[in-house]
Amino acid sequence: MPALPLWLTEPLWEQFATLLPARPVYDPAHPLGCHRRRISDRIVFDKMLQLLRFGCSYEAIADTTCLATTIRNRRDEWIRLGVFARLKQIALESYDRIVGLVLDQIAVDSSITKAPGGGEVAGRSPVDRGKQGLKRSGMTDGYGIPLGRVLAGANRHDSPLLAPTLDRLDDLGLLPDDITVHLDAGYDSDKTRALLNERGPHGRIAHKGEKAPIQASQRWHVERTHAWQNAFHPPCPLLRAAHHRHRRLLRPRRHDHHRA
Repeated sequence: MPALPLWLTEPLWEQFATLLPARPVYDPAHPLGCHRRRISDRIVFDKMLQLLRFGCSYEAIADTTCLATTIRNRRDEWIRLGVFARLKQIALESYDRIVGLVLDQIAVDSSITKAPGGGEVAGRSPVDRGKQGLKRSGMTDGYGIPLGRVLAGANRHDSPLLAPTLDRLDDLGLLPDDITVHLDAGYDSDKTRALLNERGPHGRIAHKGEKAPIQASQRWHVERTHAWQNAFHPPCPLLRAAHHRHRRLLRPRRHDHHRA
């Protein structure tokens, strides 16, 4: 069963395929000019959609058509080629043309996630007993559409990440003359206000020590988007457990061999 209906994935694949370099079916470096056929990009693309849809590990998605190592290698190759960055730009431009991005009301906030495998920017998480974690500084439009994000160690403060996060606006082309950036109390500092004054946007910043419902501003849009992105992880252990149960059911019992 596909992760998503074909009427949704086919147009996406057609645009994605145009961003990929042409590759021969067989590795030209092989001395005999032949080898096992290269796993098609379409198969790897479908596997990545399953990863995004179900939040599983690479090993849980891998099967006889494609190994987990192949998915990871192709993912890294496409990242180096800038394929995903260009696909994101196409998606934002298409959404802006058809629906319209609300760029005069922008929200920025950070979210801490686990990073059990570490990584180049991972750091000790202050909310997870010092384990490895990531801080995801995200920016959304007025309806919560993700515009860009910056990754840092979980032990980094939110405010120093504001400038590189706002730099993602440069990828969006022409911007409104009047932009308001909604921020929580973690950004309540003279340094943040000076940064916004230098760049031009107005800042609506919650004040430290003053309780205010998140619904009182446009900040809840970015909070909701963070919650949606974090929600991709919980299905993973459930599907892994179901996979193990399925394998146990298919495994022949020992006394069945004696009956045969």
